[in-house]
Amino acid sequence: MDFSNKILLWYRQNMRDLPWRHESDPYRVWISEIILQQTRIDQGIGYYLRFIERFPNLSILAEASEDEILKMWQGLGYYSRARNLLTGARQIAKLHQGQLPGNAKQLKTIKGIGDYTAAAIASIAFNEAVPAIDGNVYRVLSRIFGIETPIDSSEGKKTFAKLAASLMHIEHPGDYNQALMEFGALHCKPAQPLCQSCPFQNECMAFQLKKVQDLPVKTKKIKPANRYLYYIVVEEQSAVYLKKRIAADIWKNLYDFPLIETPVATPVEQVMGSSAWKSLFGSATVEIKAISENIHHLLTHQHLHVRFIHVALKNGKFMHSNFLKIDKRNIFEWPVPKLIENYLNEKIEGQ
Repeated sequence: MDFSNKILLWYRQNMRDLPWRHESDPYRVWISEIILQQTRIDQGIGYYLRFIERFPNLSILAEASEDEILKMWQGLGYYSRARNLLTGARQIAKLHQGQLPGNAKQLKTIKGIGDYTAAAIASIAFNEAVPAIDGNVYRVLSRIFGIETPIDSSEGKKTFAKLAASLMHIEHPGDYNQALMEFGALHCKPAQPLCQSCPFQNECMAFQLKKVQDLPVKTKKIKPANRYLYYIVVEEQSAVYLKKRIAADIWKNLYDFPLIETPVATPVEQVMGSSAWKSLFGSATVEIKAISENIHHLLTHQHLHVRFIHVALKNGKFMHSNFLKIDKRNIFEWPVPKLIENYLNEKIEGQ
C-alpha cells in the first residue's frame, strides 16, 4: 500500500479552503495551530482572522499586554494557550531575532510549543520531514493498521511515532501531515466514519475486522469534578466589582465577580448567611436585585454549577481593595470567562 501518496491524493481532492493554508508563513502557521488546539475549525476561523488582523506579525504580538490577548481569546477556552502564546512571542523576539526557529527540535524550546505543534510548524513552514501526531492521526493509523495499543500509554506513543515516521512523505511533509489530520477530521471520523467511500477500505484492518468503533484504544478516563460557584454581582451606583484570578486554577488571569465556592450545592439563603458572605460586606447592607437559576457550564474535566446573585449596596462600602471598581459602560473591555460574558450580555448590557 502506497499510503503516503494515497493520502496526499485524497487531500488534494478534498482539502478545505482554510485561511492559514493560503501561505506557509511560520508565524501564521503557529497562530493557527495554537488556536485549533481543542477547538473546532468552524469556531477557530473567526478567532484566527481577528487575531491576525490585530497582530499581523510576531513583533506586534510580543508587545501586546496579557489582558488584550486574553480579551481576544475570550470564549475559546483553554486560556493557558493565550498566555503561553504571548510568552512564546516575547521569547522568540528576545532569543531568535523575532523569527520562529526553523526545525522541530528548536521549536520545542518555545513556551507552549509541544511535540505536535513543533512538528506541524516545522513540516508546513520549513518542509522538515517530521510527523505531527494529533487525535485525528492516532485514529486514522490505529484503524487502518489495526493497532490496539492504547494511544495514551508510553508504549502506544512510541508505536505510533515509529509508524508515523516510517510512513512520512519526504518530499511533501507539510501536506502529508495536513492530509492525515484532514482525513481524520472529515472522513475517518470518531463517530459515523465514511467507511463505504474510504480509499483505504480494502487495506483497513479495523474495517475488515469490524473494529472501527473500537479503535483507537484509550485507557485513561478522567471523571469530571463538580464545582458549585456563587458569583456575587456587587453593584454600586453605575459600577460593579471585578477581580483578577491569579491562582493556578481555571481561567487564570481572567477577571470575574466576587465568588463564593461551596463543596456541595447550597441554598442561596445559606450562602448569604455564610461567613464568606459576611467577609465580603462586613457591616454594609445590600439589596437583592436578582438571583439566577442554576447554570450548568461544562469544561473538559469540570462541571460547573453556577448561580449569580446580583446585589446593590445600600449602606456602607465594598471595602475589598483587591477588587477593581469598573464602570458598567466599560465592563466589556475586560477579559472574562465565557460564562460571565454570557451573563453580562444578558443582564448588564441593556441597563
